[in-house]
Amino acid sequence: MELFSRRSFLVKLGKGTAAVAVLGPMTVACGSDTGGADDTAVASPSTTSTPPTSAVGSTSTAVVGSSTTSGSASVGSGGSRWERVAMTNVSAYILVRDSKAVIVDTGHAGLIEDIDAGLQRVGVGWGDVGDVILTHMHGDHIGGLPAVMDRATAATAHAGEPDIEAMRSPRPISVVADGDEVFGLDIIGTPGHTPGHVCVLDRSAGILVAGDALIGSDGGISGPNPRFSSDMNEANASVVKLAGLDYSTILVGHGDPVTSNGSTLVAELSATL
Repeated sequence: MELFSRRSFLVKLGKGTAAVAVLGPMTVACGSDTGGADDTAVASPSTTSTPPTSAVGSTSTAVVGSSTTSGSASVGSGGSRWERVAMTNVSAYILVRDSKAVIVDTGHAGLIEDIDAGLQRVGVGWGDVGDVILTHMHGDHIGGLPAVMDRATAATAHAGEPDIEAMRSPRPISVVADGDEVFGLDIIGTPGHTPGHVCVLDRSAGILVAGDALIGSDGGISGPNPRFSSDMNEANASVVKLAGLDYSTILVGHGDPVTSNGSTLVAELSATL
């Protein structure tokens, strides 16, 4: 497999169509990014209580509770489905609509068979994957990208421009930004955890794929872990931005997915920031 050199190049011009492929050092993974900081505040489920007003912001996170689940679910009137691919301490996701699929994040390197098994569970193959979206540049979310792109030969990879230099891919990575659309999914710019972090919103199905902009923590939702985030002020602003959107399900990179009251939980969390 030939990987592109550090010399960046533009494939197309214009918003959402510029593509850059770079070979650079892999970024340090999010490590044990499975929850908030040590001073995390915890609330009981949102259906019965409101979150506490403990100190949060640039050095800490708050957690809002909810019921969680793992695995796949059929959602949305259009028959959209999602599949969680759990890889030890991180999850990738497969979104399927009309027998076509998009993979959001690729997990650690060396675990391509986990994604292959996920595709089989949801009833699609590598030839049905048209797009791969990377939420951010940390190695536990992009380590499997070269292997995924080698198998999904018809797929285009997409990521936020500030993070692309840290990514390795056998084909160019298309730049996406806030307001763009991929596979009928809205790209939501959510910088802070990393400069180029993006989330993915399926409006029709009510699904937010949050990457590390949100964390599943203690059966609830928190903001990103400050230890692994580049700018917590930006990260908190991104949580507030996500609170203004409408979705029920939140698919997170770390922790369990939330399958109900998603935007309500994030609105409660944002009120503590």
